Amino acid sequence: MATSSKNKDLHKAKDAKKDEFYTQLSDIGQELRYYEGHFKDKVVYCNCDDPYESNFFKYFALKFNFLGLKKLIATCYIGSPIANTQLSLFDDESEENKTTKKPHKIVITETPDMNNDGAVDLTDVELLLASDKNHLTRLNADGDFRSKECIELLQEADIVVTNPPFSLFREYVEQLIEYDKKFVIIGNVNAITYKDIFKLIKENKLWTGYSIRSGDREFAVPDNYPLNAASCRIDENGKKYIRVKGVRWFTNLDYKERYEDIILYKQYNSEEYPKFENFDAINVNATKDIPIDYAGAMGVPITFLDKYNPDQFEIIGLGISNSGIEIGVQPYKEEHKKYRKEVQKRGAVDGDLYMMTNGVVDVPYARILIKNKTV
Repeated sequence: MATSSKNKDLHKAKDAKKDEFYTQLSDIGQELRYYEGHFKDKVVYCNCDDPYESNFFKYFALKFNFLGLKKLIATCYIGSPIANTQLSLFDDESEENKTTKKPHKIVITETPDMNNDGAVDLTDVELLLASDKNHLTRLNADGDFRSKECIELLQEADIVVTNPPFSLFREYVEQLIEYDKKFVIIGNVNAITYKDIFKLIKENKLWTGYSIRSGDREFAVPDNYPLNAASCRIDENGKKYIRVKGVRWFTNLDYKERYEDIILYKQYNSEEYPKFENFDAINVNATKDIPIDYAGAMGVPITFLDKYNPDQFEIIGLGISNSGIEIGVQPYKEEHKKYRKEVQKRGAVDGDLYMMTNGVVDVPYARILIKNKTV
């Protein structure tokens, strides 16, 4: 019941474009430790909602010296529900400015121990910004990642690390690819099924991160987030949190764990691995059940990508809708068309892989078609 309630809240939020999820510092640290060698002498850009509320900014400000960063840039989006609400960053903060929440950027090229206490923390970052206002300046536009100002900052950056709005994920990734940027970002696992995102995965230009393989993660959300008491937690300071299912890190930064083989142990048999009616491939219900001795095409769940080793497997394509048609998935056979709307609440369409189970159409959730390179 609680899970159903959470999912309803998420769909409501998406419909209302209320997808401001604020990633926790612990989750950021667990993922970024796999990429630490990539950041030396690099310019990192966090185009987030508010640098002082973004744990991405906090992470890189705190680890600036450890990672050997060249520069850290963060921008604030005017549409953020928390922008400029936690800390006044400007001496000239008028009532008008507080109301309009003008966006800004922060640029850091060093993080010295400003208070001489033997350690660098966020207090030192605040003192650094206060000591030289050139570090923090207002933006002329709204701080949207598509604005001219933010694109110019993107062009200056080497690596982008942030949590983009889930509703704009496709457009956000498209921009990163257009400007040939390295990135580590967080999104929904279902983004794998987006045609343009999957194309990047198939071409080995994008892959999932390492630290999130299953389960859910807790995100902070704005006070006005549309959810009910059953699906959120409120801490002692009144801050709201929601657990979001099916999130993943997406990146084009390599890491060695990506090349670990999936350990296979099952043998192929036709009863356990039925063939699809409209493509020459077998259905595999779980990554752990991929048969060790099957050389042909296999349809596996999209969560296969959590353990995908490009040296071990070849990705053929995505077996849903137009993506399926493009790789040769055949339309429904005439005698099976009458079943699909009766059986599939979502209304199965041509291009979806399907089987016949006990005389009725059986359409599994989105399947990635793969082949084992080692057989």
